[in-house]
Amino acid sequence: MRLEKKVAIVTGAAKGIGLAIAQSFAREGARVAAVDLDPQVLAVGEALRSGGADALGIRADVTRSTEIGRALDAVAGRWGRVDVLVNNAGGFAVIRDTEDIAEDEWDAILASNLTSVFLFSKAVLPIMKRQRSGRIVNLASVVGRAGAVRVTSHYAAAKAGVIGFTRHLALEVGADGITVNAVAPGTTATERVLKARTPEETRRVAEAIPVRRLGKPEEIAEAVVFLASDAAAFVNGATLDVNGGQVMV
Repeated sequence: MRLEKKVAIVTGAAKGIGLAIAQSFAREGARVAAVDLDPQVLAVGEALRSGGADALGIRADVTRSTEIGRALDAVAGRWGRVDVLVNNAGGFAVIRDTEDIAEDEWDAILASNLTSVFLFSKAVLPIMKRQRSGRIVNLASVVGRAGAVRVTSHYAAAKAGVIGFTRHLALEVGADGITVNAVAPGTTATERVLKARTPEETRRVAEAIPVRRLGKPEEIAEAVVFLASDAAAFVNGATLDVNGGQVMV
């Protein structure tokens, strides 16, 4: 098992890619704290435990430092350490033109996709520094790498920010035994992504990808498992593209 006994926090774990990551971590032997604002995350924790994992489901808003602190207290109270943080929370609901984006919507998308990464990373750093070890894996996006597919400008800006934050934090804390990397998924067949487009639009997106299909959440999760594992000990500040060739940089 690649993550045996590692204590891992996965945000945005109630569904989609985050759920696939939490499930993959559990299969690899990690002790998993699944965190999400969606109350469904409590059932995720129960399901992981039913499958034999040592797991918690924690409902928290990861755009608020007080709620992040409460989640960390629950993790530390149960396991006493944090080995892996996966900042996966975020996303967008509707594709719209920039001129139609309200200021409060811009702020909300930046908060959920970028500010949450800063806040949770900041919160775990003292723990990881005391341990002299840790892995932080941030979920970026193909649209943060290049103009690969039409989404919406606030989401693209936030994901580009995740990549920049990842690189700088990796430079900052590498000497403390902490690696910081990102995964940039291509268009992935999650419930949220499929709802954002018509079936015909989704078909056109898939046909523009060299492998001629959308990604699967489990495929993104495998890349995250790798970066969280000992096999990636010398990988730091990288953005791993998992996109079927949708963007090649």
